Amino acid sequence: MTFDYGVRLDRLRRLMDARSVDALLVSVGADLPYFTGYEAMPLERLTMLVVTAARPAVLVVPELEAPRVVTQAGVFEVRPWEETEDPVGIVTGLLDRVGSVAVGDQTWATFVLDLQRRLPGVRFDVASQVTGELRMRKETAELDALRRAARAADRVADRLRQLRFSGTSEAGLSRLVAGMTLEEGHQTAGFSIVASGPNGASPHHEATERVIEDGDAVVVDFGGKLDGYCSDTTRTFHVGKPTPEYRRIFAVLQEAQAAAVDAVRPGIVAQDVDRAARKIIERAGYGEFFIHRTGHGIGLEAHEHPYIVEGNHQELEPGMTFSIEPGVYLPGRFGMRIEDIVAVTDSGVERLNGSDRSLAVVA
Repeated sequence: MTFDYGVRLDRLRRLMDARSVDALLVSVGADLPYFTGYEAMPLERLTMLVVTAARPAVLVVPELEAPRVVTQAGVFEVRPWEETEDPVGIVTGLLDRVGSVAVGDQTWATFVLDLQRRLPGVRFDVASQVTGELRMRKETAELDALRRAARAADRVADRLRQLRFSGTSEAGLSRLVAGMTLEEGHQTAGFSIVASGPNGASPHHEATERVIEDGDAVVVDFGGKLDGYCSDTTRTFHVGKPTPEYRRIFAVLQEAQAAAVDAVRPGIVAQDVDRAARKIIERAGYGEFFIHRTGHGIGLEAHEHPYIVEGNHQELEPGMTFSIEPGVYLPGRFGMRIEDIVAVTDSGVERLNGSDRSLAVVA
């Protein structure tokens, strides 16, 4: 899958000009492949794309990594550096009388501090103030990749409903989920959260050797990358017959998730989607147990802009993609979450995930 990186860099420069950013410096993280197609290894050797208005973009890369770069003639130049060279010095040497620099959010602190020492008087800011604006609006090919990733995750979710959970450890089930994620088409399995019984009240629980038992609720949250784009979905399972209380709370959660999805449309602000879910959970008396935002953007990264959270006044636009994942977490007892990826369309919303989101009763 290829993209027009020249067009992306042109859009970037226009936005940099509008935001009074003289230079953009991006290193490890998703911004680099977004603008060049090259993903840097997270090494102690500096890789950095230098973008200014005055000269062509330059990718400063360790010489031993340069063969991995697919060159883009007329889009960016490649400047390999040898082991005995000073890469930060090379970067600063490409900057002419800059007053403001935006640095990639995931750039190692050692490089940022060195840049600040060598560029006294220059204003530093995070690159996502610019790059996030571009990346949150997905191109057609990106949307297609996210659809493929979501469908692959759906196939895993469907298979999970047929499994026996009882007698399996969280860690064992987590490994199984990761394996199925790969089997269903992902190139990498990013994460597979399995949280059973009281562990379900921890939204980002790390799977343990706890053995899943009859009567446990089990939250399974997983995702990976397919063609460079991420999947992320959560389904909740119950081992054996759920109690009436559990069914009642889960019905509230289903209503909240559906209301948030239905609220998505162009022009609405992100926080209003969060409010749509939160209002229903609060009305049912469980507001204090919904302890995280309703969603996060997704694309090259599993978590990126826009964030669906109170205080975010970003207006939603066609092409934006994000999760809708309200949850209820009762400490010491159980948790539950339903998560789908959605895309804003010209007229409303498209659910990218289509797997059964009802409460799954398993053995």
